[in-house]
Amino acid sequence: MAASFRPQVAILDIGLPVMDGYALGRELCALLPDAPPTLIAFTGYGRTEDKQRSRQAHFAFHLVKPVESRVLLRLLDTLVD
Repeated sequence: MAASFRPQVAILDIGLPVMDGYALGRELCALLPDAPPTLIAFTGYGRTEDKQRSRQAHFAFHLVKPVESRVLLRLLDTLVD
């Protein structure tokens, strides 16, 4: 679905079952190498190590829940054409 939709941004929960958000982010970037989406981690994991791990997995932003909707909307507004 992502190959045909070609998202500009992907908001991913890190703590997903079966395939975590890190693996899903890597899959999306591999699937869309010419125009990978900007990855946003949306997670309950907020330790320094968690933020480092998301950066290593090519996430541009790491938002720790709960996130105020205005913060997320402002971020999306800066990222989407």
